Amino acid sequence: MIVDKIENAGQYSNLGDRIQKSLDFIKKTDLKKLQPGRYDIDGDNIFALISEYQTKAESEGKLEAHRKYIDVQCVINGEELIGYAPLSNPSFAETSSGRQEILEHYSEEKDIVFFNGEKVFIKVKEGMFAIFFPEDAHMPGINVKGKSSVKKLVIKVKAD
Repeated sequence: MIVDKIENAGQYSNLGDRIQKSLDFIKKTDLKKLQPGRYDIDGDNIFALISEYQTKAESEGKLEAHRKYIDVQCVINGEELIGYAPLSNPSFAETSSGRQEILEHYSEEKDIVFFNGEKVFIKVKEGMFAIFFPEDAHMPGINVKGKSSVKKLVIKVKAD
């Protein structure tokens, strides 16, 4: 997991061409003008999803993880807490571990699995980004000081 300011995105160019293209998209695009929906950057290898939503209480959230895609998340407007925990079993095996309990089994179609477990929270606000790799469980969209509106970009980067 990486969390940083967009102005420091150049420091992560060694993470590969796909991550670099994602960070370039963030730096070169007027994100505030984008409407909710999908934006192709490189077909199914790299695509952006814009969403607008209300943050929620931690009790309403679930840790999630992905196998096929890396998440590059960027808050366009507002702020939220994102929970984070390193996966204790990155293969998403059917057995639960001491740190995470599988709540909903992996969906190949949606590339997502949900967990319950220990986590730490990081505040991500406008001008910041976070990168979550397949071994990083994360819980986005959590209240900072109560419900608030967030506009967010999530770039899905094929992990292979």
